[in-house]
Amino acid sequence: MDVELLEVRQHMGRFPPFDTISDDLLDELAGRVEVAYFKAGSEILALDQELHELCYIRSGAVEVYRRNGELYNRLGEGDIFGHFSLLRNHRVRFPARAMEDALIYFIPEAVFHHLCEADEHFADFVELERPRMETAVEQQKKNNDMMITRVRKLLTRYPVMVEASTTVQQAAQQLSDFQASAVLVLGEPGDKPRYTFRDSEERAWQVRGILTDSDFRKRVVAEGLPPDTPVGEVVSDRLIAIQSDESVHEAMLCMLRNNIHHLPVMHRRRPVGIVHLSDIIRYETHSSLYLVSNIFNQSSAEGLAKLAPDVKAAFVRMVHDGADSNMVGSALSTIGRSFTRRLLELAEEELGPPPVPYCFMALGSMARNEQAIVTDQDNALVLDDEFDPERHDAYFLALAKRVSDGLDACGYPYCSGDIMATNPRWRQPLAVWKDYFRDWINDPTPERLLHSSIFFDLDSVYGENALVEQLQDLIAEQAPKSPLFLAAMARNALNRTPPLGFFRTFVMEKDGKHNNSINLKRRGTAPMVDLIRVHALACGSRAQNSFSRLDDIDRTQLLAPGVGEKLRYALELLSMARIRHQVIDLEHERAPDNNIEPENVADDERHNLKDAFQVLSNAQKFLKFRYPIPSTADRRRH
Repeated sequence: MDVELLEVRQHMGRFPPFDTISDDLLDELAGRVEVAYFKAGSEILALDQELHELCYIRSGAVEVYRRNGELYNRLGEGDIFGHFSLLRNHRVRFPARAMEDALIYFIPEAVFHHLCEADEHFADFVELERPRMETAVEQQKKNNDMMITRVRKLLTRYPVMVEASTTVQQAAQQLSDFQASAVLVLGEPGDKPRYTFRDSEERAWQVRGILTDSDFRKRVVAEGLPPDTPVGEVVSDRLIAIQSDESVHEAMLCMLRNNIHHLPVMHRRRPVGIVHLSDIIRYETHSSLYLVSNIFNQSSAEGLAKLAPDVKAAFVRMVHDGADSNMVGSALSTIGRSFTRRLLELAEEELGPPPVPYCFMALGSMARNEQAIVTDQDNALVLDDEFDPERHDAYFLALAKRVSDGLDACGYPYCSGDIMATNPRWRQPLAVWKDYFRDWINDPTPERLLHSSIFFDLDSVYGENALVEQLQDLIAEQAPKSPLFLAAMARNALNRTPPLGFFRTFVMEKDGKHNNSINLKRRGTAPMVDLIRVHALACGSRAQNSFSRLDDIDRTQLLAPGVGEKLRYALELLSMARIRHQVIDLEHERAPDNNIEPENVADDERHNLKDAFQVLSNAQKFLKFRYPIPSTADRRRH
């Protein structure tokens, strides 16, 4: 192969979808391309012209337009265009113009179709009519069995079930007969319709709870209860279950979040089995499971602090095992919640039981189950309305201080903005929190908007969950009714923009320490989370996770068809680029951060990032039009 063809081959082999085709196909391709030069501003493809070649950008930049003249996309080195026309009627659907001087390779139609037939990846890339960032995300999911395997795959038999009137001796005998380790307790239908089902005789039952072999030891034998005690008197009414079509990974996280070893599995509302933690351990990777188990086995804050290096090791292993950003974020959040919960348990052992009920509340990325390895602590305390500062606050301040100090020692630094339960402003009874939230929604000043962006991602970690659930309900009910609040939040979400220049280049940070780099959190994932939050508030979503919020948004008419999917793919790509960069830092014994240097990123990932940033940019432009500032008359009506 002569030098010119070798240069063509090497260049095209760096970019998708040519980067995965065989050497033989790449050699054939390089020998058949035709080269053409276009000056800046000149037309490359005209609307409806006949087309029999695939276009590949060797150098320069190209703008592609819709039929109505609206800009559709800006393309750069390594991008392709014209494939939609080749797959349809050979007429140009998206005209193209050189944005700057451009060198274009034209690939004959025969070669194009041969590549489609000979290489499945190439065919998927051009035939599915999906941007390359979506193709990259889907390939990641294909490589990740944990993501797609349903928990029902682990079930081997139906659960043992008994009525609430069954004696503990009879129930224990059932466990022995069936060699089971847990039994579900059934009662008359009550106030939990999601656990109510009908049996084969059409009788209605409600699953009241679960009794494990450990429960029998602790609640029956240790307490000296008589053998004829009904199981309904000893079963806890706090039932945690999962649907059969959830993933194995989600089942694992559910167990870890709630510190349980048995998880009832439901098909709709009917119980179909019970998964034990050992079932998942045999199926899943061990790292995060064992780490959480170790957390709850520690008897001191000092012991917990010694596990901090294990968090980084678990993070690296998860990424190498093919976990996606949702799985990594959920696992790290579960680990962070476990540290927090164990610190609270230790604090209560030392301080005694709380004087009034409370709930320790996680904020930000932990509440969204999107925690990264680089994170600080954001938390608060919601107290029962019987709280009396003079009598009770000394206890809760001591509790909060033990947790914040412990988290700092475990690798979760103090919040620089003092968003912690140690701050008396964020250690308040429920009624005060409700007033906070109503004020923030009804009168969105800059400071209140900042608080809304932090506190409106919230979830309970430990204590009386209902206290936090009431705040989540208030947000979901009040935010959609306040167009002024939504408009203000939308404009606040535009403060951080993606690093795209007017042309196709990235705009670099110029802050000295990270000069000529891109902060993937500040310029990517954070503004993406912000705009998704605005749409979620507008549709009354109670979800906290960004991907779950997108599911809720998709059920409304807030966004045009397909936009939610683009946002989902873009968020995944930005998040994984950030995660992979942090893994590289850890493996090179550097402190992980959020900054990448584009020249150190592979060509295909750099193109994917550009596409993801473009999706973010388009979504931000839409945000201010979707939520206009209401007129004075409209404000009065609301």
